[in-house]
Amino acid sequence: MLPNRGAPLAGLRVVEVSAFVAAPIGGMTLAQLGAEVVRIDPPGGNIDVGRWPLAPSGTSLYWTGLNKGKRSVMLALNTPEGRLLATELIVSAGVLLTNLPAADGWMSYATLAAKRPDLVMLRLTGTHDGGNAIDYTVNAAVGFPVATGADAAPVNHVLPAWDVAAGLYLCTGLLAAERRRHLTGEGGEVTLALSDVAYATVANLGYLADVNLNGHVRPPLGNWLYGAFGRDFATRDGRHVMLAAISDRQWRAIGKATGLAEKLAMIGPLMEVDLNDEGGRYAAREAIGAVLAPWFATRTLAEVRAAFEGSGVLWGPYQDFGQMAREDPRCSAANPLFAEIEQPGVGRVLAPRAPLMPSAPPLPAPVLGADTDAVLRDWLGLPRDAIAAHRAAGVLG
Repeated sequence: MLPNRGAPLAGLRVVEVSAFVAAPIGGMTLAQLGAEVVRIDPPGGNIDVGRWPLAPSGTSLYWTGLNKGKRSVMLALNTPEGRLLATELIVSAGVLLTNLPAADGWMSYATLAAKRPDLVMLRLTGTHDGGNAIDYTVNAAVGFPVATGADAAPVNHVLPAWDVAAGLYLCTGLLAAERRRHLTGEGGEVTLALSDVAYATVANLGYLADVNLNGHVRPPLGNWLYGAFGRDFATRDGRHVMLAAISDRQWRAIGKATGLAEKLAMIGPLMEVDLNDEGGRYAAREAIGAVLAPWFATRTLAEVRAAFEGSGVLWGPYQDFGQMAREDPRCSAANPLFAEIEQPGVGRVLAPRAPLMPSAPPLPAPVLGADTDAVLRDWLGLPRDAIAAHRAAGVLG
């Protein structure tokens, strides 16, 4: 299915040669904004084609989730003929997004730009010097697992945060390079390192400067909010909620909604801290938590929700993926973000639109290789007999 012709990136063609998370997210984001994104995979699919979770049919829900709205072409990139066709597609599109190395040279910027001088290429590497890395190895190095949890043992989280951030950086970088080409006629190669995304984020959040200037290393705090008041509380029915106050208004709202304003106000003079200040509330967090915990423990999640509705309290329930899918109206067709689509190989599923374009319908991911003939015909003008010959030779899978 071709993208919406009225979308912001309509008319932009992109070739994606990738696997796993970051680059596919970048390509999917471009496709959701209207670009015609063709993902090239080897026969049988790349190494992420069968990654969990799987549908009952065995189709990867991971792969279909990250490739919505794209077109799929299968080429044997380990053959000269397959590489030649891929090169022609890249040159035709003028934009390449990839996280694969260019060790053998055929997909290097210099080689491709010799055939199209205004080529725009976005390449994701593991480290700034071209080394290998994945989200888990990068995350282990930047302090977050050590600051997560309640003791010194590192705790990995399951969100591939750096992959997601890198994918969006790739999308932004591609648009910036494409705008430069529009203004100057010049192409260029943009290289982004996954580890640089993580290290930049740590520095941007102030944690690097905190070490360099103050000699302070953020400790693991469990579920406490760092630098302000916030923590999890258990409810009477065995659920948990997160409560936070990052402004004076939110702090006052907690006291009013729980009826504990007077008791909470006593903590400041007793501990000689200013509870109208984030730092004061952080210093008194244990005492504040001790006052609030019984209030939550005597109420169900539904009763907490009713008490906080419209109160200005900053809070949210803890939910596993199943509770989110079954109970949360924000994760349903009631939210304009979502709509049901028919995903080949999977069936009818709830899928998100692009958060930037909630009016555009979500598109399914392609069947692997389903667009090969059409793209070779439409982009390169190959006749049917030439396509058939390539297929017979195993070039197209």
